[in-house]
Amino acid sequence: MNALIHRLCRALTGAVLAFGLVQPALAQGWQANSDDALLFDVRLGQYRLGDGVRGYAVPGGTCVDLADVIMALDLPIRLDKKLRRATGWAFEERRNLLIDREARAVQIMNKSEVLRDGDLFDTPEGWCVNAARLSAWLGVRLTPDLGNALLVVQADSKLPVEMAAERRARAARVRPVSSFDLKSLPQASLPFRGIKPPSVDAVVSLGGLREARRGGQQLNLGYELYAAGEIGPLAYDARLSSNQRGVPESLRLRAYRSDPQARLLGPLRATHVALGDVAGLATPLVAQAGMGRGALLTNRPIERPDSFDRTNFRGELPSGWDAELYRNGQLLAFAGDRADGRYEFLDVPLLYGQNRFEIILYGPQGQVRRDERTVPVGLDSIPPRRTYYWAGINEEGHDLIGVGAATRAGLGGWRGSFGVERGINAKTSVSAFAHSLIGEDGDRRNFGEVALRRAIGPALGEISASASSRGGYALRAQMLGEFGKTYVTGESIVARGGFDSDRILKGVSSIHRISVDQGLRLGRSLLPLHLESRYTRRTDGSAVLESDARVSTNIGRMSLTGQLDWRDDRRRFGPDPPGELFASALANARIGRVRLRGESRFRLTGGARFESTTLVGEWAGKASESDRRGQSWRAEIGYDGPLKRARAAIGHVRRYDKVSLTVSAEAASDGALAAGLNLAFSIGPDPRGGIRMSAERLAAQGQALVEVWRDFNGDGVRQSDEPLEPNVQVAAGRAPVAGLTNRAGQVLVDGLEPYQPLLIGVDAASLPDPFVQPANQGMVVLPRPGVAAHVRLALVSAGEVDGTLIRAGGGALEGVDLELIAVDGRVAARTRSDFDGFFLFESVPYGRYTLRVAALSAAAAKLDPQLGGVALVGARSPLAHLGMVAAAPRVRAAASDTDMRVDASGT
Repeated sequence: MNALIHRLCRALTGAVLAFGLVQPALAQGWQANSDDALLFDVRLGQYRLGDGVRGYAVPGGTCVDLADVIMALDLPIRLDKKLRRATGWAFEERRNLLIDREARAVQIMNKSEVLRDGDLFDTPEGWCVNAARLSAWLGVRLTPDLGNALLVVQADSKLPVEMAAERRARAARVRPVSSFDLKSLPQASLPFRGIKPPSVDAVVSLGGLREARRGGQQLNLGYELYAAGEIGPLAYDARLSSNQRGVPESLRLRAYRSDPQARLLGPLRATHVALGDVAGLATPLVAQAGMGRGALLTNRPIERPDSFDRTNFRGELPSGWDAELYRNGQLLAFAGDRADGRYEFLDVPLLYGQNRFEIILYGPQGQVRRDERTVPVGLDSIPPRRTYYWAGINEEGHDLIGVGAATRAGLGGWRGSFGVERGINAKTSVSAFAHSLIGEDGDRRNFGEVALRRAIGPALGEISASASSRGGYALRAQMLGEFGKTYVTGESIVARGGFDSDRILKGVSSIHRISVDQGLRLGRSLLPLHLESRYTRRTDGSAVLESDARVSTNIGRMSLTGQLDWRDDRRRFGPDPPGELFASALANARIGRVRLRGESRFRLTGGARFESTTLVGEWAGKASESDRRGQSWRAEIGYDGPLKRARAAIGHVRRYDKVSLTVSAEAASDGALAAGLNLAFSIGPDPRGGIRMSAERLAAQGQALVEVWRDFNGDGVRQSDEPLEPNVQVAAGRAPVAGLTNRAGQVLVDGLEPYQPLLIGVDAASLPDPFVQPANQGMVVLPRPGVAAHVRLALVSAGEVDGTLIRAGGGALEGVDLELIAVDGRVAARTRSDFDGFFLFESVPYGRYTLRVAALSAAAAKLDPQLGGVALVGARSPLAHLGMVAAAPRVRAAASDTDMRVDASGT
């Protein structure tokens, strides 16, 4: 039945019932007749299911057609009219259902009932079942709403058909979501003003160790505190850590300001300014990023990698969580739980084109968080006619305030760098850097470094050179290319005159590297293959050849990565040592509730043996009322081949709302024993007032206090008589939202990635009333560490807009994508015309709208995108009927005489 006829029938039925013209038939001798016929739309939350359910007004209530209900709810129930039986199950396999009309029996799981008079009626359409009785049989509530011709379905938990509808809705939103710009949406204000008290993340560790050989015992106490807050126009952070005896060992302080939109320091248009303990700049030939007290200034994009062929990933890793890094579907690296609560993937190689990285975080209770980032390497690596600069100075290895050890690992001494990059055109860019560093011998040396980058066909190449104040120089050539489905990366570095720097060690004369990435198709599976070889030659004539091969695959719920590593040393004098060949394997799988991760390394030369092997299993326990976050267990076994030492460990994690507690114990085959206790929590200002304690990392991440209210007058400002909305689900990108809004219409969202724009809005799928919808798509928040943003979201009444799309001159237009445009120019809703041209926009917030054809459909059908008519959706007219809407053909403007002359001349 097409949607237009269906809607007319629904409207007529509702009108007839509303005026009481349909009277129930007498109980005795009832027969189906057109006066008692009903037609319902099936509503489950905001979703309309199926193509309608037929029914009748019968003595004692309302019956609905069983076959229609089976189709609408997608139930695996077989209806056999000849045997007069219905068999199957409802929503879950254990809920078996048997309706036997011959035996006048109904069996639900292990419970039997007698089929009574008035439960089931014969109609021309089939079996019509009393709605109340069918509700009891299926385990849901089916409520006929005769006034609105609706059959409302309600359940205590989400039904499979509802989850399928949500998946389809999410899939339908995938294409439109990519079309809007976050900058065009309302922005949440988070000004730098006044003093914002800091949030503090704390990790406290207590451990005991009994050594095997000397029999000594040791008790360790360590802690790390990280604080973040704001004073006036500046943000600040501080990190204090201790040694294993609980004595403060390191204190780092930093005052900074970051702005992804480059609005700092007026004409300098900086994106980041920092004073205190800062990191330096890394370049291909000279400098590595060193930490120390100093200052830096740059207008580079905040997430821009230092080198175009490699990048770094850093992020927060909550206690008990693990992280995996994938590039274009290939597992590259794994990061386990660390005391500092962070993960790091450093010097990750990039391929030419789009590098789609996915960082997957696995929680102890089975939680999964995904963070996708795309790093392009190609024409737009530096935008044309844009200039980026970087300037910084620091004293490597020295903190702003010395605590404990005065110097850490590093060359030490004051060092500075200044660099400029300029995009010449879409294919070419140049850069120049000046460095002043302290060498390994303690002497200061200055460097100049220049580079030219150029895109050539499917490849991107860079030539760079550096000269030292001590007379040496180095040259470098690099290429990243995509040839068909093969990615090739090559690099050559030549150093002469005793050149040495952070990047090129003293005595190295040349480095050559090549890598190839290829996806191998094996049936339906894709096996990413990576081959890499590196040749290093020294000034004394010795050389080292290192090669590796890696292949990955996914089999069901298992990810496998295998790797071979070869190393061959060549000496100028004396015999060459034998080559070394190692094999390693990394596997990750989920079996039921248990997630397994295994890693092994084998030595294949000089006597095959296990170098090391580790197997980790994690599984979640049951949550209790006092422990809503749940608990988990972790077991690990390992073996160290060279030491012939086996070990086993077990850990238990309990994660509460306010604190995360980890208890672990480990024993080794050499008699060593260890036990540990780890406590992680955060304390900070509660945006609702007062102080709060949380297991989330409040200082390192951003926060948002979201308030939802009902906007009756649609002005976007909450009035005193407009109520706050409880039990509303809020969506915040991939950030998890702990629960629904409370009685005050508020919910806190933690774990927001700093300085990454994020759209926070109401999840429309959670609203039980389809005629109440979010006023807009939400608000964009730019989170800052340790600071809470305030987001206010309005709910408004909603209606529907329908009509029929026809071609100018007649004829229905089928399969055309249509957009409903609000007065502010944004796309409020999208739909597609049916085979007869009928279209319907559902859940449209009250307002004034115009209609247009989507750009792709307009181009494909050669239609003018602008359509006539205005839809007014409001309290007086919640259903806006546009009737016949004619789409005119696209008219091409006639060419001018000048144009025709140019075309004729061919110039």
